[in-house]
Amino acid sequence: MSYLKDTISLNVFHDQVMHKVMDVAKTTAGIPPCDFTWFITGSGGRKEQGLISDQDHGIVYEWSSEKNDAYFKTLGDELALGLNAVGYPYCKGNVMSSNPMWCKSFEQWQEQLGEWLSDEGWEAIRYLQIFFDARALYGNQSYTQQLKSIICEFIRQHPSTLPRFSSNIKYIKNVIGPVGQILVERHGPYQGNVNFKYAAFLPYVNAVRLLSIKEGVLETSTLKRINQLTRLNDYKKMLQNCEKNFIELLIYRMILLQKENYEDTHYLNINNLNKEQLQNMKRILKDGKRLHSEVIELTSIS
Repeated sequence: MSYLKDTISLNVFHDQVMHKVMDVAKTTAGIPPCDFTWFITGSGGRKEQGLISDQDHGIVYEWSSEKNDAYFKTLGDELALGLNAVGYPYCKGNVMSSNPMWCKSFEQWQEQLGEWLSDEGWEAIRYLQIFFDARALYGNQSYTQQLKSIICEFIRQHPSTLPRFSSNIKYIKNVIGPVGQILVERHGPYQGNVNFKYAAFLPYVNAVRLLSIKEGVLETSTLKRINQLTRLNDYKKMLQNCEKNFIELLIYRMILLQKENYEDTHYLNINNLNKEQLQNMKRILKDGKRLHSEVIELTSIS
């Protein structure tokens, strides 16, 4: 299967499948009454999906009216149903176009972002970070960029907000022991495995996203964010080897985590690694932990 040859091909395939789902959803909902964007977020927004991925998506439409609100509610419901039917499990956090929180007019989205930015709560910051990974998949490409710019501009004018973002991602799953060994799950169905998503991917994803929010980098891909950030002298040393490490993580997932169950794709049995892969994994995990710590320290100061 050609779409399994690399991460780029796989994510192009995911996009094509989701476009087909949109086409079918529109046959039920009808002709859109106004301009809109269907965006995906999470790993899909960052173009980092594995073989199996859950749903993370939303809609921005041009203006609110009784007719428009009803249409996009129907479209959002059809998109969630369609994606689930073709193999994308429903999002446990309900980040889906079928949820009114993630299906709004442009003006309503502006108000929503303003509320989240003013909110002191942990969940509001989590939602902002989810939205910052949004990538327009269908329709008007400019809406998500304009809305993400609101987040960056607010933080530029209110730098004391940044530590709230930092605090939201402060804690990561430590899987490096005191003598450099990889710490695996000791009990349960994933005994002997490492949580690949939380221990390996998220330290890089979260740290690079936070720097991007700080610097106003609107790219969604972690690799493209790294590329833009390394052009800023302050981050060259901090991000050293990060691009290489992240590419290797994507490759390892393609090779070693081709599983049928979505939850299983988050866990890596280190016994499946050869000696060279094991040493590489230790280095990648250590570098990710170091990067995460440095970014947290940098952004925790208001």
